Parts: sequence; C-alpha cells; structure tokens
Amino acid sequence: MRYVWVLCILFSCFTIAQQKEKDAVKASIELFFEGFHAQDSMMIKSVLALETVMQRIGEDAVGKAIVVPQKIGAFLKSIVSIPKTTTFQEKIMSYNIQIDGNMANAWTPYEFWRNDTFSHCGVNSFQLFKDQETWKIIYIVDTRRKENCSK
Repeated sequence: MRYVWVLCILFSCFTIAQQKEKDAVKASIELFFEGFHAQDSMMIKSVLALETVMQRIGEDAVGKAIVVPQKIGAFLKSIVSIPKTTTFQEKIMSYNIQIDGNMANAWTPYEFWRNDTFSHCGVNSFQLFKDQETWKIIYIVDTRRKENCSK
C-alpha cells in the first residue's frame, strides 16, 4: 500500500510540474499577443528568439498550396504601422501544448476580427525553446481561411 501512495505522490508532482511548464509556454504566447494587440514591437520581441522564423501556409493565384516566408522585422513594422483608427483582435480559441525538455509546441486555433467584423480563421503553430527560465518563440507558422470557421 505504501508503494501506491508513493507512486501517487510522484505522479502528482510530475503532473503539477508539467502544468507549470504549460502555463509558462502559454504565458509567452499570451505576451506575444498582448504586444500584438497593443502594437508594441518591444513587447513582442521580448518573447522571440533572435532567429525566429515566421511562415504562412497559403495558396498561390491558381490555388496551389505554398509556404510564404515572412521576416520578423517586416511583421513588426506592419503591426506598428496599423492605423490607430483600425481595431483588430486575434482571438485564440484554445491551446494544445506539448513539451519535451526544453522544446514546446503550441497549436492554437484562432479567429481574426478587424473593426469588429470577422475577417478569417486558422491555426497558429508555435515552436518554443526554454532559454534558461523563459520560453522563447523560435518558429511561427499559421494558416488562414474564410471558410469552415466556427464563429
């Protein structure tokens, strides 16, 4: 019986530690979006690794699937240059976070709203690296569509 209790305690400790790491990953992504919505490039940069890669899965003019790279500097410039008269919000619908050591992946379905009007939906996939005690985003890829969205 004693072994069962020891196993239960160890499992509980592991589960608590794993949830703490998932919460830390989520916090980094939430800080990214807090900066995104505030158009604050420094806040966004605070959770990005130096060599963060950003891509979008899209379609070309004839509907063929393509990968579109985006430079982080261009992304940040586009965010801070959005007119203050334009409102926008990327609503994260859920988080599916997986962690292995110092690597994490977060799958985050989203809806994007512009001037309180639905624009599109899709999924973000974030890859993160634990740099000392901080989870840094090293890779972002997303999809974008107007159909099959659950608004």
